[in-house]
Amino acid sequence: MTRRSLCNRRQALGALAGLAGLAAWAHASAQVAPAASSASSPEVAAPAWQTLDFDWHDPIRDRPVPVRLHLPQAVTADPATRVPLVVFSHGIGGSRRGYRYLGTHWARHGIASLHLQHVGSDRSLWSGSVFSLVSRLQDAAQEREALDRVQDLRFALDTLLSSTLGERLDASRIVAAGHSYGANTTLLATGARVEREGRVVDLRDTRLRAGIVLSAPPFYGESSLQRVLGSVSVPTLHVTATEDIIRIPGYYSGADDRVAVFEAIGGPEKVLAMFEGGSHSVFTDRAGTGGAVLNPQIKRATQDLSLAFLRRCFDGEERALATWPQQHQNLIARFERRLA
Repeated sequence: MTRRSLCNRRQALGALAGLAGLAAWAHASAQVAPAASSASSPEVAAPAWQTLDFDWHDPIRDRPVPVRLHLPQAVTADPATRVPLVVFSHGIGGSRRGYRYLGTHWARHGIASLHLQHVGSDRSLWSGSVFSLVSRLQDAAQEREALDRVQDLRFALDTLLSSTLGERLDASRIVAAGHSYGANTTLLATGARVEREGRVVDLRDTRLRAGIVLSAPPFYGESSLQRVLGSVSVPTLHVTATEDIIRIPGYYSGADDRVAVFEAIGGPEKVLAMFEGGSHSVFTDRAGTGGAVLNPQIKRATQDLSLAFLRRCFDGEERALATWPQQHQNLIARFERRLA
């Protein structure tokens, strides 16, 4: 089978999968939330949203790709509405149910959020014998899974955009986002390159206009981050904390690695926000990690910052991003914005 025919077959199957998922829309796990106010602009009423689950399957790789879509209510309220989209990739051991505080926040403000579940590195890792947990985590961190995660993102985006629901999304305004392992997935999808056996592996998806990178690990085993990340050519937002430390057997990474990733990025615009204190998992939905008081403060600040960055990418709005450091200065250890 030629590369072109394989691509055509994949697109056709993706469209069928999308239509099948939409046929079950009425049976999806839906949640209609009441209108809420923005944390930074309490006087402005935000739109409601609904949450839909789809269990897609990539027939080319014979791999399930479960997703959860946080969809602004404006999509169903006005047939002419076309909303932007964030595609979110979870960290190791996560699922499509995670990072709800971000997905629902974006949806309340008119931005759809598609949360992937990567079956080779998802919450199933926590099942089974505790004695084999380390080997399961290490296996999930291997390169084959890292590449599969990017293909999950591409397949899910193909499927959603080729569906009836995809007609309500603005395909010109799509951003990738992810935490930890998902941050690496985001970077690969937005232009990071690695060399293997004299060949450059380039997984960039040109539909992605920017990347939101939470707690990005280094690219383990690579001698030059600049060589890997210099090819990222879209705006990126990097969020971390001074106690953002990764401890997986064989994969330790200190907070300075997050800054090194930021420094190596070659895009036209990059923003770094480092909170004082915190933890690596403070950016998940877990409450209390990094400090019972600090945890919700960092989450609210991350909501505000990510939304401000998205508004800058989608609509060219500058004010919210420019004023964010002053609004949250008591939490910030470092803030930096660089333009090429």
